[in-house]
Amino acid sequence: MKLHTINTGLFKLDGGAMFGVVPKTIWQRTNPADENNLCTWAMRSLLIEDGNRLILVDTGIGNKQDDKFFSHYYLHGNDTLDSSLKSLGFHRDDITDVFLTHLHFDHCGGAIERNGDQLIPAFKNATFWSNEDHWKWAVYPNDREKASFLKENILPIQESGQLKFIEHTDGVELIKDFSIRFMYGHTDAMMLPQLSYKGKTIVFCADLLPSTGHLPIPYVMGYDTRPLETIKEKKAFLNEAAEKDYILFFEHDPVNECCTLQQTEKGVRVKDIFMLSEV
Repeated sequence: MKLHTINTGLFKLDGGAMFGVVPKTIWQRTNPADENNLCTWAMRSLLIEDGNRLILVDTGIGNKQDDKFFSHYYLHGNDTLDSSLKSLGFHRDDITDVFLTHLHFDHCGGAIERNGDQLIPAFKNATFWSNEDHWKWAVYPNDREKASFLKENILPIQESGQLKFIEHTDGVELIKDFSIRFMYGHTDAMMLPQLSYKGKTIVFCADLLPSTGHLPIPYVMGYDTRPLETIKEKKAFLNEAAEKDYILFFEHDPVNECCTLQQTEKGVRVKDIFMLSEV
């Protein structure tokens, strides 16, 4: 197995929404905001080479939405999904599997592209992986999350016939050394890949922990549907990760790609920060 970071670009979200009840005077120390109270965030995917499988975890926001949509999110940076794949010698047609942690637009928007008036899978040779509970949650969204679940990102996957569902059981494997943890605080049945790699355990944190700035337990996003459940999940996961020396891979941290953890008098905090390529 080989792992590669795939940077798909940067975008901006409201700092208050990203840190919930935590005051700006505190969170801006780690994630400074611009004049509109917006902070910059990464959209960092993961590419897994394993035998004849080439698995992409999440796809970024994509490019099919209109100018009005993108004007809210201030996409910037030089990286794109295609350029990042190309730098590794790959093309999107080489992808055999697209694993979607959840179906919010910044995680799955790149899964679908426009072809004239049609919406088609951007990865024509890939199987797309979700789970049945989260799929139903996204297709019939609650009012709180409706703006994040865009039908044009979701329904064409199923219509293509390329969609498969993961068994909804903690620890189920997609392939050997790729198991799945289910989380329910951010959205229903979000899936975190847990990888055994070079003698280490790497967890793709998705939106359980968007960044190193979210390690303190009360730092929970305003986007989370069940914030008290997120707190419970974070506590259990962070203690386990610190004890077992897991490597955390951050999807949204604009600066820090990976870290390990340690117990401190303030709780679990960063130990070492590094790039995935250094593992």
